[in-house]
Amino acid sequence: MVDVYRTIHAASKETLYKEKGSKFFGYAFPVTSEDEVQLQLDFLKKKHSSARHFCYAWQIGVEAIRYRTNDDGEPNNSAGIPIYGQIQSFQVTNILVVSVRYFGGTKLGVGGLIQAYKTSAQITLEISEIIEKTINDTFLLTFSYEEMNLVMRLVKEHNLEVTNQQMEINCQLTIEVRKKDSLKIESLLSNFHKVQYKKLKTEFL
Repeated sequence: MVDVYRTIHAASKETLYKEKGSKFFGYAFPVTSEDEVQLQLDFLKKKHSSARHFCYAWQIGVEAIRYRTNDDGEPNNSAGIPIYGQIQSFQVTNILVVSVRYFGGTKLGVGGLIQAYKTSAQITLEISEIIEKTINDTFLLTFSYEEMNLVMRLVKEHNLEVTNQQMEINCQLTIEVRKKDSLKIESLLSNFHKVQYKKLKTEFL
């Protein structure tokens, strides 16, 4: 089972690609929703208020993929699709890549535009910090204080991540388990007769 995906750690530094007087400023942002996409586009439109084209592509999701491309006034499929091609080439998701163009007075033609937007996206992704993340299932455990050692031994032996804990008369622990290990951990939990567990719904956009 594949339970890892690639994304970027943080927003990239600004890149600049020049072609026949036109300038292409490249950016990459980590995003998990269309609202976040819009926030970053609004930010760039304020930063580059005199630019003519804000071309972009984004992809969101791990198990269910959504994406969109936008040529923003350039000829059809000459900007957004080449940018998205680089997202696919670098095998990243939960990402927005934008190339902001200042027209330099010389038309590049469709072929020239495709190459320019592809190159802008490529150099932007090349300088981005790409990381791997795991796809996890989340479990909520409820148990008495007497079962604490048993539960914590399970957490330690299987290198599970504790994301939340409440240690009162009845203890609650929220743990994350890599998807490929989920069935094994659930089987072990079922043998802990004094530990109640519930698999929480996890949404991968």
